[in-house]
Amino acid sequence: MIISYHGIEFVKVQFGNTVLAFNPVSKQSKHKLARFGADIACVGLNHDDMNGVESVTLGDKKPFVIGGPGEYEIGGVTVAGLPTLSRYGSQERINTVYSVMMEGMSLCFLGAHEPKDLPKEVMENLDNIDILFVPVGGEGVLTPQDAYRLAVSIEPRLIIPIHYGEVGISKALSVFLKEAGEESVKAIDKLTIKKKDLEGKEGDIVVLDNPLG
Repeated sequence: MIISYHGIEFVKVQFGNTVLAFNPVSKQSKHKLARFGADIACVGLNHDDMNGVESVTLGDKKPFVIGGPGEYEIGGVTVAGLPTLSRYGSQERINTVYSVMMEGMSLCFLGAHEPKDLPKEVMENLDNIDILFVPVGGEGVLTPQDAYRLAVSIEPRLIIPIHYGEVGISKALSVFLKEAGEESVKAIDKLTIKKKDLEGKEGDIVVLDNPLG
């Protein structure tokens, strides 16, 4: 599995010939966007910064779009969408947290979640998470302090911060890493990982560089 980050909450996950995109940036957004073809697009929030299905429609790749709560199975990938709240864009909206099982690994994408805690019914569906994507930035999503506290409570093997940067409070990532006692963590271009690589990991933090940032 190869994971890369493309700004705001735009994440690409590739395994074999299958590509999954989380919260792709749309053409209507004022922020830079990446373009590639995806097989599955998970849109967690109806906002221009996160609903750009056209950004991951390219050539023969036209994604199966998941745009809210529910259970889905596409080509061996199992997805559960779970509702929470966001105030991103200064407006309260439904945010969808995605729990995904692929290639024997469980991913959790919190999207633009804002409250300090997750609803009980959501937490009950997030058992034994391998990789957690958590928004760090405030201004409608989790503050750095709340993001770390919530991430740890989910007990994932790896934690990948997203959202920090131009859309969040300044230095949000630095505050998050300080909260975790991991100020020395360096960003990498992409994460290439297999299930066996997760053995022994407990809340390890991986920072992915944004090539458009």
